[in-house]
Amino acid sequence: MNSNTLTIVIRADSSQQMGSGHVMRCLTLADELRQRGAQVLFICRELPGNLINLIEEKGYQVLRLQRPGAEYCAIPDDVAHSAWLGVSWEQDVVDTINELPVETPQWLIIDHYAIDSRWEEKLRPQVGKIMVIDDLADRQHDCDLLLDQNLYEGMESRYNNLVHESCNKLLGSKYALLRPEFTIARKNLRQRDGVVKRILVFFGGVDPTNETEKALQALASISDRQFEVDVVVGCGNRHKKRIKKICVENDAFHYHCQVNNMAELMVAANLAIGAGGSTTWERCSLGLPALVIALAENQVNIAQSADNAGVLKCLGKLSEITSEVLLQQISTTIASEVILNTMSEKALNLVDGCGVLRVADNMVQL
Repeated sequence: MNSNTLTIVIRADSSQQMGSGHVMRCLTLADELRQRGAQVLFICRELPGNLINLIEEKGYQVLRLQRPGAEYCAIPDDVAHSAWLGVSWEQDVVDTINELPVETPQWLIIDHYAIDSRWEEKLRPQVGKIMVIDDLADRQHDCDLLLDQNLYEGMESRYNNLVHESCNKLLGSKYALLRPEFTIARKNLRQRDGVVKRILVFFGGVDPTNETEKALQALASISDRQFEVDVVVGCGNRHKKRIKKICVENDAFHYHCQVNNMAELMVAANLAIGAGGSTTWERCSLGLPALVIALAENQVNIAQSADNAGVLKCLGKLSEITSEVLLQQISTTIASEVILNTMSEKALNLVDGCGVLRVADNMVQL
């Protein structure tokens, strides 16, 4: 390896419990950094439902942390999502350090709700600079660069007491980590007219509570529907066989698993039904109106803030939404071309699809 090559290590996990979003957005950043000549390695723990094989298929070396023998039980001074590591943070520090390359990485990128400043301080002597990707703002961080790609009320001050004053903060949807396919698709985007001929259903790679089926039940109950439905699930979705069966039983329902053409599906759609995570910014970049259900507590504020910005309709938490409620919302939305056109226009103005370039530029400058 050339001594001038930038070496970057990414510590991120995916599992049935935490979903796939952390790893997927890190892959987007990794692709951009690799294109700029960096060598990027991943450190991931072998948790149930992980995406390690997918990361390796994309050409990255993955340094694997052993799957824990038993479920980790949190102790009082742990952070809120500590169990997502599968082990204690102290054990994860030891395991991570043992896997680090001999040559000191210039950057360590951390995207994990179970990691805070205590973990980061232990890794500080082992690496050059530390970048944290977060959107909870619920714990202290020891980092040089912090990225929160989401939209919040008062987002400029959310991390004021959680990071050092010298930390460079990249806040807001202008830094959303979107794959190049979305930037390309945006350039060729047709004018949306508010007429719903195709609906995209996607609730993330895992969807543990099976909101996908809830949406399909609502859509299937519309007897006079004049639209087609694209249904996307991840390979880690435990309900995918049942979802596929529902699609087979309903005309114009198309089943897709672990797709590589999400931008193409979003361009073809006139309305999306999905979750309030990072997919929000993918939809916005292509001006796709959406009905959104918050699948986790951290998605509630994101979805509500995006609703306030007029780019989607936040229906509430998953516990509040039945197929009947969803059916009513779908029917009302489809009937209003004005609402759909307004959502689309505001979404396009909010996210331009160049966030990953801005983030990579900031890393290079630091």
